[in-house]
Amino acid sequence: MKAFSSRERLEQALTRINDPKGEGAKACLTVYTEAARAAADAADARAKAGVSLGPLDGVIVSIKDLFDVAGEPTRAGSKVLADEAQPAATDAPVVRRLRAGGAVIVAKTNMTEFALGAIGANPHFGTPANPRDRSRVPGGSSSGAAVTVGDGMSEVAIGSDTGGSVRIPAALCGIVGFKPSRQRVSTVGAFPLSTTLDSIGPLANRVADCAKADAVMAGEDFAPLEPLPLAGLRFGIAQGFPLENLEETVAAAVDAATERLAKAGVRLTREPMPLFDEMRQVNAYGGVVQPEAFAIHQDRLKRRAADIDPNIRVRLERGGAVSAADYINMLYVRERLVRAMDRRLSGLDALIMPTAGIVAPKIADMADPDVFAKSNMMLLRNTSVGNFFDLCGISLPLPPKLPVGLMLLARNGMDHTLLRIAAAIEALFAWS
Repeated sequence: MKAFSSRERLEQALTRINDPKGEGAKACLTVYTEAARAAADAADARAKAGVSLGPLDGVIVSIKDLFDVAGEPTRAGSKVLADEAQPAATDAPVVRRLRAGGAVIVAKTNMTEFALGAIGANPHFGTPANPRDRSRVPGGSSSGAAVTVGDGMSEVAIGSDTGGSVRIPAALCGIVGFKPSRQRVSTVGAFPLSTTLDSIGPLANRVADCAKADAVMAGEDFAPLEPLPLAGLRFGIAQGFPLENLEETVAAAVDAATERLAKAGVRLTREPMPLFDEMRQVNAYGGVVQPEAFAIHQDRLKRRAADIDPNIRVRLERGGAVSAADYINMLYVRERLVRAMDRRLSGLDALIMPTAGIVAPKIADMADPDVFAKSNMMLLRNTSVGNFFDLCGISLPLPPKLPVGLMLLARNGMDHTLLRIAAAIEALFAWS
């Protein structure tokens, strides 16, 4: 089979982005047509000369709208920032590393305003529809990122993950989403949501492509991903709230996946997780994300509250009600719980659970603020465990018509091992 050049693959991606019947206008807020063509041509010239800049050389990549690109305002999906933000002086380190590695950056992708939400709706720039069912949301906050991969507008997308913003849209759109250990990839030049919990990760159709992007962004040499033998690995099925109130489609898909893993020789145990209850007690004081987000946006709330998505504004305002004492106590308790979870997972290769307890909600249903809030909570419930406890995590797609994600969480710093495990599960299920 003939291998398509980077330029040929780029033109295919641009055709999809520019298709008036497609989701390109809603998924891609800025399209770098000529710069991408120049980058693709340069990659093809290197390939012809037998030279490679790394595993992403010539790969078509989209980046979330919260990454600084020199000379452009960083909107973070916000009408207010689109109006007021000063042009970035330099590219974010992540963007610089992608360019240095030969990535062909095709577009900046749409997102939930300020990255605060899991639905993927954006009233300012439009809500890109789910590639697997156009009547449904894509998930957020990295909504456009998932849609560009799912619709063939990019081969890899770079998003951010503070409570699940890479893994949730990956699960809802039927692709792979990887949240690395938080310290692994620099968040400098990425518009912040929570300085405590923000992390940056890739979305792609294959685990190997996520691993390549992760290595480039982390500044590491990439070695081809060798799947770990599944037989004998120890997976804990997380008990407690991650399994509560699952939609039937989700429960059936995850049950079938665990049965398949057991037949492959994985040692599965049901793991009670009282630490989850302690996490909930901490978050009952308001959580870490919302007060940190309020601190970032309090001036904008005073000046231009009416120009902020009402579903986002209400969560920001809630953060302003958290006292300084409660916020500091939450940080102290969380630090203790992070250490406790690290010890708790020492006997397991991974903790597994559904990525989200529900399938992608209908776009039309999100007009009801109560339905929106309930759906948002259900989408964030499981993935936020990975951020709160400072773990690395990955969402892998399961087969139903409406996509379901299987999430694996591992101890901080176990990123390479987790990716090798994920590659083995991908091969077991023979996903295309």
